[in-house]
Amino acid sequence: MELTTRLGLMNWLVSQGLTGLTENDLVRGFCERCRAAGLDLSRSLIFIDTLHPIFEGRGFRWNDIDSNESDSFEYGPTGENDDAWRRSVFFHMLEQGHDELRLDLADTAVHHFSRVPELVEKGHRHMLTFVHRFGETGALGQMDCFYSYWLTRRAEGFNDNELAALRDLVPVLGLVIKSAQQVDIVRTLGRVYLGRDASERVLHGKISRGVTEQINAVLWFSDLRGSTAIAESSSPDEIIPFLNDYAQAAIDAIHDAGGDVLKLIGDGVLAMFTGQSLALAKRAVLRAEHRFRLNMIALNARRGAEGRAVTSAYVGLHVGEVFYGNIGHDDRLDFTVVGPAVNEVSRIASMCRSVDRELLVSEAFRDGLDGAGRHYLVSTGRFALRGIGRAQDLYTLDPAIALDQALAERYEHYLKD
Repeated sequence: MELTTRLGLMNWLVSQGLTGLTENDLVRGFCERCRAAGLDLSRSLIFIDTLHPIFEGRGFRWNDIDSNESDSFEYGPTGENDDAWRRSVFFHMLEQGHDELRLDLADTAVHHFSRVPELVEKGHRHMLTFVHRFGETGALGQMDCFYSYWLTRRAEGFNDNELAALRDLVPVLGLVIKSAQQVDIVRTLGRVYLGRDASERVLHGKISRGVTEQINAVLWFSDLRGSTAIAESSSPDEIIPFLNDYAQAAIDAIHDAGGDVLKLIGDGVLAMFTGQSLALAKRAVLRAEHRFRLNMIALNARRGAEGRAVTSAYVGLHVGEVFYGNIGHDDRLDFTVVGPAVNEVSRIASMCRSVDRELLVSEAFRDGLDGAGRHYLVSTGRFALRGIGRAQDLYTLDPAIALDQALAERYEHYLKD
């Protein structure tokens, strides 16, 4: 591959990386251009660790012929006890301190490496592998290397010109892939720690302290019944799994119904539902509350069968104007909602204990529902909430819903419409 061709490929990688081309498209475009330039490439695989709460990293494949393999994949934690990883050529390179390794796949001595016999069966003859290590300041979590291998079907392997071309080009590809992964990491961390909507707003530039938006929102506040007593009576290694299980039951229900979780406050969850129609947002939050109860039934059945602590939850729902945006210090901002309505929904959830109801909604929430929705709510009485200047009726679901199958089905149908 001539120098001008290499430079052209480098320019293509950099320009496409800057435009945000996906990793799959980058790898495929790079490999196809290498082939078009005369590099006898039959397969490539690259992967890079990332920073994600579920999986350890992502990989990308390319083949010169159609394959039933996916172009990309995600992998879970690898470690000393992972046999496939310990038998991989990359583990061997890390252990031996190699940055590059060339393997003749016809040599049975290399068939102890994982996947090599399979690659031989598919007609590949030579492998060139790279481990490009990042410096200390270039690493992010476990993202400290860019791994890749490159295969050819040619019996004599890559020639000197092809080897030189790959040595020049692969680091550029690695830099572009690393850059794309860092963008993914930022989006993941923003979504996980800020919430979906807040993350998108921050990533679109709304990061100045004090910049807020006044919006009408449907608010959710939930917390667990008796969680303090359960935590005090549980072993330390049971407390976090307990909180995680019940937080997942709430968060899954809220996200499935289109809401955004704003804060996890101990065992409490603050969320909001917005949209062009507050009436639809209110129905969505009722749908989330219903799904939450179903999630809790399944969760309690599982945990009970395992002999682990179970509980239920209180949910308060309200609607009102809130300030949504950045609050705090230049060095530590929180993208959240504040305002009297936020305090009020918290007080409503707390009142659940006093009236022995798992769900309470405000007068404003009920009044904004359509006639069908109001039909399913009954008053629990009139209350003056602590810190709230006016008394109001609080409502809960009609207890008959739990007793009358036909009424329960009509309520579920109402939530789905």
